Amino acid sequence: MELTVLVLVTAVLFAWALVSARLQQADLTAPIVFTAVGAALAWSGLVHGPSPLRTITPLVEVTLVWVLFSDAARLPLQQLRRDVGRYVRLLGVGLPLTILFGWALAAWFFPQFGLWLALLVGAALAPTDAALGIPVVTNPAVPSRIRQLITVESGLNDGIATPVVMLAIAGAAAAAGLESAPGPGSAAVELLIGAGVGAAAGAAGGWLLQLGRRRGTATEDFAGIGVLALSLLAYTAALAVGGNGFVAAFCAGLAFGTCAGERAPAELAFVEQMSGLVSLLVWLAFGAITVPIMLAHALPLTIAYAVLSLTVVRMLPVALALIGAGLDRATVLFVGWFGPRGLASLVFALLALEALGSVSDQAVAVISATVLLSVLAHGFSAAPLAARYGRAAAAAGPEPGGPVPVTPAPARGLSLKHTLSSRFRPKRARH
Repeated sequence: MELTVLVLVTAVLFAWALVSARLQQADLTAPIVFTAVGAALAWSGLVHGPSPLRTITPLVEVTLVWVLFSDAARLPLQQLRRDVGRYVRLLGVGLPLTILFGWALAAWFFPQFGLWLALLVGAALAPTDAALGIPVVTNPAVPSRIRQLITVESGLNDGIATPVVMLAIAGAAAAAGLESAPGPGSAAVELLIGAGVGAAAGAAGGWLLQLGRRRGTATEDFAGIGVLALSLLAYTAALAVGGNGFVAAFCAGLAFGTCAGERAPAELAFVEQMSGLVSLLVWLAFGAITVPIMLAHALPLTIAYAVLSLTVVRMLPVALALIGAGLDRATVLFVGWFGPRGLASLVFALLALEALGSVSDQAVAVISATVLLSVLAHGFSAAPLAARYGRAAAAAGPEPGGPVPVTPAPARGLSLKHTLSSRFRPKRARH
């Protein structure tokens, strides 16, 4: 049975490589396709509910490590000063409000959750995933500042939300009386240790790699593998000293991107390709493991929460955060809508399921329903709404302040042509 599943999964991966461009022209993104394949495996009986969860837990954890590291490292923080006020508004005001609104709504809709599981739902669904709306951040018709705003928010908010998710899982485990539950106080200490270890590892690794390039002791062919190892080094080193590995990976990425020099983006390509591969497998696991749980708890309140999470819970905080930011109503609505929930949210759900077991089933069902709805709604709406908004922006005149270079969006198993071509589009926009 396991060999049969392995054969089918590898065949689907190869088939995706053959026909991905054609499927994406029909707005069938990788998350849609691989979630459907996973659900089909569960429906056929080849995968039995949560039973393979312990087997794939290492894959889920490594995926989150690579995603957090690469998302943080590829953002040129020193080049973002031009619109830093808008980034701070979304990440410093919009994100906390989104977590609070989601927490309050979950506590109201599902009082049986208690405060910790409600916080888990609110925090796990706060991060956005630009890869689910890739046409939005690669379409040159959309003003470059707006594309960069969405990309930067997506690259940083998963790392910022990670400590809250980890605290919520620890609190829920302690409240449920699970053995070896560290409790929220101990979890907070682990977060601080992880941040320190990760920042030190990332800064040292970036500086040493840059030094090796200058002295000719580091080969370009192996640099990508070295960065891949550095992300795992930060994670495992933090665990070894009692820290949180995921926070360490995120802080390591931030420090590496700052200290590694101008070659850092090229050296991250291998990490991004690996994270893209494993993310496809996580989407498949999502369809096989959490979709059946979602269907078993598909209460009307679950669907209602998912709809509100993608609309009011996301869009109202964005609107409040961007008051006075100099953006018109159409732009605020556009940014608010394109906050798709994706890989980080479902990884948080799988981690909660592994740590809490059946205690988290209904909370995982709520997260899964929201992610699944987002995959469909944002996947199908990204291209047409980006084109429509782009036409409206062009009719309004030149982009205020001129175009800015746009950081390539993460591929996450989607068509790499979007990521590669977006590296050159800002240059053409300057002419």
